[in-house]
Amino acid sequence: MIKWQIYLALSTLITCAVCVTGSVTAQESPDFEETLQKAEQGDAGAQTSLGDMYFFGRGVEEDNAKAMEWYRKAAEQDHPKAQYMIGVMYDDGEGLVKDDAKAVEWYSRAANQDYPNAQYILGVKYLYGEGVQDEPTEAIRWFYRAAEQDYANAQYALGILYANGQGVEQNEFKAVEWYLKAAEQGHEIAQNNLGHMYDNGLGVKEDDIEAVRWYRLAAEQEYATAQFNLGLKYEKGTGVPADVAEAIHWYRLAAEQGEPSAQINLGLMYENGSGVAKDATEAVRWYRLAADQGNASAQFNLGVMYEHGRGVSEDDAEAVRWYLKSAEQNYATAQFNLGVMYEHGWGVSEDATEAVRWFLLAAEQGDANAQFNLAGMYRNGTGVPRDATEAVRWLRKAVEQGDALAQYQLGRHYENGLGVPANANEAYKWYLLAAEQGNPHGQSGLGFLYSEGKGVPEDDKEAIRWYRLAAEQDHPNAQYNLGVMYHEGEGVLKNDTEAYRWYRLAAEQDHAEAQYNLGVMYDEGEGVQENDTEAVRWYRLAAEQDYAEAQYNLGVMYDEGEGVEKNDTEAYRWYRLAAEQDYAEAQYNLGVMYDEGEGVEKNDTEAYRWYRLAAEQGNASAQHNL
Repeated sequence: MIKWQIYLALSTLITCAVCVTGSVTAQESPDFEETLQKAEQGDAGAQTSLGDMYFFGRGVEEDNAKAMEWYRKAAEQDHPKAQYMIGVMYDDGEGLVKDDAKAVEWYSRAANQDYPNAQYILGVKYLYGEGVQDEPTEAIRWFYRAAEQDYANAQYALGILYANGQGVEQNEFKAVEWYLKAAEQGHEIAQNNLGHMYDNGLGVKEDDIEAVRWYRLAAEQEYATAQFNLGLKYEKGTGVPADVAEAIHWYRLAAEQGEPSAQINLGLMYENGSGVAKDATEAVRWYRLAADQGNASAQFNLGVMYEHGRGVSEDDAEAVRWYLKSAEQNYATAQFNLGVMYEHGWGVSEDATEAVRWFLLAAEQGDANAQFNLAGMYRNGTGVPRDATEAVRWLRKAVEQGDALAQYQLGRHYENGLGVPANANEAYKWYLLAAEQGNPHGQSGLGFLYSEGKGVPEDDKEAIRWYRLAAEQDHPNAQYNLGVMYHEGEGVLKNDTEAYRWYRLAAEQDHAEAQYNLGVMYDEGEGVQENDTEAVRWYRLAAEQDYAEAQYNLGVMYDEGEGVEKNDTEAYRWYRLAAEQDYAEAQYNLGVMYDEGEGVEKNDTEAYRWYRLAAEQGNASAQHNL
């Protein structure tokens, strides 16, 4: 069950159209006394300027009440900026109770006098239904009126709405047109989004160089998303020569502004040692900053670091905590990993039903690993009723994504008739697809089909070719089978030394049959110098895995005192274990021990019972003793 980290590297298109702001362009403060004198004489412009001085604290102490007093005087004379600023004060609750409806009322007065700031904000209000009923059509109307006066925020907002099809029919060409108008006025978010359009060929011909140009203009205005996107272009080498150091430079600038995507990518650079010294602790620091902002990808990556003890102390419970945060945001890979944790009881109580639930959520989002694992749960009846047909259904979904492990497993279902009619030709097809992707399970399965002539003509040489490919990837079953081919001289010249080598490799991976065969080779001196002590060691390892032949042979070694001190009690114990697995020779020897009272109290009834069981399997000695 594979766990991996997601590389978050998406250009970010801002989808929130606009943010209400009460700020206006700062101007050099006029002389207070002169302005006051004009204001007291009823000059609406001076009254508005005086309101600004009190509102922003320019040349006087900030005083919202006095600001409102002077704005109202000017507003009553229909001064549009004053009306707009009263709207701002109601909107932000500056010096009075926040009141969206009153804010809209004052914005409307200013907007109807073609004050672009007010027209833009009024568009925002209609778009989101703040102080008015949400009416996208009305929002568009006001954005257009402001945009036609070259108000950059409104032009940007129209670009967003056309790009996303909000309140208008989606039109990427118009989105580009409006982004460009705003971008040429230095609107940094519009510049970034225009870069995104060029980056992805949306409404314009894809052009990495032009994308970089617009990202850079926005990035140089310290717009974090553009800095991230520019870093990404340097990392990938698209539109600019690849330059990891430059990528890190821009990622860091964005990350230090709290841009989570940049924090994640910077974390990945530290984790992988790309352009910086590998530093898992620093990677964790950046992942955590993004994760604490609720970023699902960062939460997943942080979970991986805790699970594997990279940059932090290994802590499965903490890994589960972060996986859960990410999984609850429908992050499929985190859902898969959370399923794995529940399946094995890592950091949480083992719970197959809960594992299935998380695998299912990830699988339904198309996660191939989750689809594969879910198939396994159905095949084995773990956490769900056993259902081979359902297992096949999920395997097919993973196979459609080209998952090699799923291709192999589907081949096994066809080979063994699990959930589908047995079909060796289909098994061959799926094993081959997996094998051609370099999957050792598929290669080993293909070797078996060739060695047995199932679904293909029997061909030991071809079997050896596929077994070897898998064996060289440390596939224990393939190593064992390759050992058998050398041992038996099938498809190659018989070579006990080579057989020993491959058995040993498989045996060291706890392959019980290989351990048994290795024991036999030491026992008989085949391919290696005879060594009863080594024979006993390997028999024991296989016997402890309940391999009946090894249990029997280990019993013989104790019975004869070969490689170990003679011990009838131990001989009896191992014979019995093998006999209970219906191993005829062990049943016969167990009968002898009861017959002779060796290693166990003499018992003719038990002797007879075990002789009969062996005799029924055709054991001639047992038949004679009966």
